[in-house]
Amino acid sequence: MTELVVLLDADGQAAGTAPKADVHHSATPLHLAFSAYLFDPDGALLVTQRSVTKATFPGVWTNSVCGHPAPGEALDEAVRRRARQELGVVVARPRLVLPEFRYVAEMAGTVENEWCPVFTAVVDRSDLDLDPDEVGAAEWVPWTSFAAEVMGGRRPVSKWSREQVEELGLLGPDPESWPTADPGRLPPAAH
Repeated sequence: MTELVVLLDADGQAAGTAPKADVHHSATPLHLAFSAYLFDPDGALLVTQRSVTKATFPGVWTNSVCGHPAPGEALDEAVRRRARQELGVVVARPRLVLPEFRYVAEMAGTVENEWCPVFTAVVDRSDLDLDPDEVGAAEWVPWTSFAAEVMGGRRPVSKWSREQVEELGLLGPDPESWPTADPGRLPPAAH
């Protein structure tokens, strides 16, 4: 079955679909995605390395999980699905924190061009079961250390993760106290 992503116009309205396998290239159209930052009950963040076999951004360290909702799939359901598939973890209640995050990134001629709302959630560390086709490695790190290292240039991460960490830092130093965002600020295609 062909996986599809939702294409967007500049205002975030749905503008069709494209096969996920074909959407990323040198002139990638804007499309809908998500990123999630998963924490254990003690507040440690799960940081993952993209598999070196991935077609886009192989081997890059990044946030816990990212992906694309299928047409008609709610973003929080997409977070649950990809976390289960890639990491083996159950995400009970993803919480929207950055509904308007967008970015463009390029690596070796491949461009990411995504409207990529950001979620957080608490997961059980013992559930971790990595899909090697998606995730090359993972580690649990204190959020404050991770954020300081990323912003200080001491921890290389994906361009989107670095930009997200900067925006998340504006919400405060404690992820548990980050306010839940208004879902009305999501792109229209996400409704």
